[in-house]
Amino acid sequence: MLYVVGIGPGNPDYVVPRGLQLIKEAPVLVGSERALADFAQPHQITYAIKGSLSDLVHWIKEQLGEHDVVVLVSGDTGYYSLLPYLKKTLPDQPMEVIPGISAMIFAFARIQEVWQDADLLSFHGRVPPEEALRYEPHRKLGFLTDKVHNGAAIAQILHDHGWPSDCRIVGCERLSYEDEHIEELTIQSMSQTTGFEHAVIIAFAHKN
Repeated sequence: MLYVVGIGPGNPDYVVPRGLQLIKEAPVLVGSERALADFAQPHQITYAIKGSLSDLVHWIKEQLGEHDVVVLVSGDTGYYSLLPYLKKTLPDQPMEVIPGISAMIFAFARIQEVWQDADLLSFHGRVPPEEALRYEPHRKLGFLTDKVHNGAAIAQILHDHGWPSDCRIVGCERLSYEDEHIEELTIQSMSQTTGFEHAVIIAFAHKN
């Protein structure tokens, strides 16, 4: 069996019990180097995801001949995770998917805001469509970031799409860890700030 487990923002305290059980009992564990450092045990066979995904799938196929395999994905399995690629490349493989808490939803919770009325987008390895970035009163946007599209870059992009420079924007990085960093700024001040790579950015339009 192939298990795909969402590990939430990263801290084991926020992984659902079923996921923790599978991780603990896994003979084979696959995940990022950071995830393996947090969850892997000495007796487990591990594979760090850091290169070719086709090589990863080939290795998983070999292991599935003898063992169950647990694949750790950051955040939730259904939100910009490895799950679609695994389903595409292993279409006949029996699979169980255990969801987690996405970093996006965790960020909204950390700042005591609801996300039911937000547009959730991603700059992590992609760029949202132009129309998704437009400014309108009452809009609330959440973004995943990467090294290129960090907090400053996203703030500038929003400003270029008509967002006023004094709109509220919140950067959230290293969520759930001891060095968690959350900072509330304006779009103008965020555009001049370093950091917030592989983070969550939440922007709030004015209410009128």
